[in-house]
Amino acid sequence: MKPPSYRVYNHDMNNQASNQSTQNQPANQASQAIATLAGGCFWCIEAVFENMRGVSKVESGFAGGVMLNPTYRQVCSGESGHAEVIQVTFDPSIVSYEELLLVFFTVHDPTTRNRQGADVGTQYRSAVFYHDAAQKAIAEQVIARLTAERLWPNPIVTEVAPFDAFYKAEAYHQQYYRNNASKPYCQIVIAPKVTKFRKAYGYLLK
Repeated sequence: MKPPSYRVYNHDMNNQASNQSTQNQPANQASQAIATLAGGCFWCIEAVFENMRGVSKVESGFAGGVMLNPTYRQVCSGESGHAEVIQVTFDPSIVSYEELLLVFFTVHDPTTRNRQGADVGTQYRSAVFYHDAAQKAIAEQVIARLTAERLWPNPIVTEVAPFDAFYKAEAYHQQYYRNNASKPYCQIVIAPKVTKFRKAYGYLLK
């Protein structure tokens, strides 16, 4: 499977302009594909997907907005229009895009518009940013399937939208749960999502 081309922007608060770049997937990563998912606070879903087999990299950042190279503060204010997202690099010969989505729809609440729990705002919306027509079709099929199976009692409101650009968040956001597991937010909010994933999808653990 040939991965789609995509734009990635690395954000550094100390030197924003010099870190903005546009790049395509390297040729030597032909076996890799990209998924871009928004499910509330990116710390939460990053912690889940880091544990999934076939996933080689998970980065927290922003997508779906109108401002170039936004800071975390600008995204949190709602002025940039971005959602907090994770960008997942995975090997589709080991774990499929459909499996990624099934986990995604299990570990966050896709039925609450512009919020996850106490986190409220458009930056916390549920969204799948597809990289090609195949990803769009799979996302729509998974949503239809989970709606029919009533995984959630309320309607799924997840946005399915074309991917445009990814802006990597500041360094302290990366691997946040791994580096801050003892903090109250990690114990109260993130840890239950990781536990839920481990129980429901043990066969997908690394």
